[in-house]
Amino acid sequence: MYTTEIIGAWFAVFLTLAIFSFLYKDNPFYKAAEHLFVGVSAGYWASTFFWTQIQPNLFGRLWPKLTEEPSGIKAAWYGIYDFFGWFHEGIFPGGGIDKGHELHLFYLIPFLLGIFMLLRLSRKLGWLARWSMAYVVGLAAGLRLYGFLNSNILAQVRGSALSLFDGWGTAINSIIIIVGTLTGLFYFFFSKEHTGVFGKISRVGIWFLMVSFGAAFGFAVMGRISLLIGRFYDLIQFSGSQYYHATYWLLALIVIILGFQAFRERGRSTEEA
Repeated sequence: MYTTEIIGAWFAVFLTLAIFSFLYKDNPFYKAAEHLFVGVSAGYWASTFFWTQIQPNLFGRLWPKLTEEPSGIKAAWYGIYDFFGWFHEGIFPGGGIDKGHELHLFYLIPFLLGIFMLLRLSRKLGWLARWSMAYVVGLAAGLRLYGFLNSNILAQVRGSALSLFDGWGTAINSIIIIVGTLTGLFYFFFSKEHTGVFGKISRVGIWFLMVSFGAAFGFAVMGRISLLIGRFYDLIQFSGSQYYHATYWLLALIVIILGFQAFRERGRSTEEA
C-alpha cells in the first residue's frame, strides 16, 4: 500500500540521486532537482517573510485594529483596507490587523518602495525598482557597518587584549592571538615592500592566516560531510523492503537513462565526424 511516507521517501531518493548525478556530468536530472530546490526555497521564504514581516509589521502599522468607529479621513483610509479585504480576508481581516501596533502612515514609504520593487517585472516601469534597490543597499550597508564595527573590530580589539593575570594558559593564548593579529595586519600593509624585517613579520602573518583559513575550511568540510552522511543514511534506509527498494529502482532508472543519453550523443558525434 502506497502511503505519503513511501511517496515522500521515493521523492527524497530521486532528488538525492539527481543531485549526485552531477558527479557524472551536467544532466536533466540534476537541472530538475536544482530548479526545484531553488523554486521551493524562494516560494517558502517569500511566504515566510510575508506572514512574519510584511503582513504584521507593514500592513499592521498602516491598518491596525480599530478600537472605535473611524470617521473622516480615517474612515476613507480604512475603506481602502476593506476593499483589499474583499479580495483576501485572511490577509486583511475585518476591523484591521491586530498585532499590537498603532497607525503610522510613515510606513507608506516602504509600502511604495515595495511596489516599485515589483515593477521590476515591467519593461517600461522597471526603472522605478532602482529607487527601492538603492534604499535597500544603502540601509543594509549602514546597518552592516555598525554591526561589523562592533562584532569584528571592537570585539577583535577586546579579544586581542593581553590577559597576563588569569593563569599561564590564558596568558600564552593571549600572546598568540595578539601576535597573529599584528602580523596579519602587517601582511595586508601594501604601501611598503615586504622585504627585510617587515617581510619576515608579514611572512609570520601568512602562517597565521593559513592556519585560520585551514581551520575555517576544515569546519566547513565537516559540516558538508555531516550532510553527506545524512543523505547516505537515508539512501540506505529507503533501500529496504518497507519502502519497496526505492534506492535500487531509482538508481537503476537514472543510470539507464543517462547511459542511453550518452550512447545517443556518442552516435551523433560519430555521424557528424
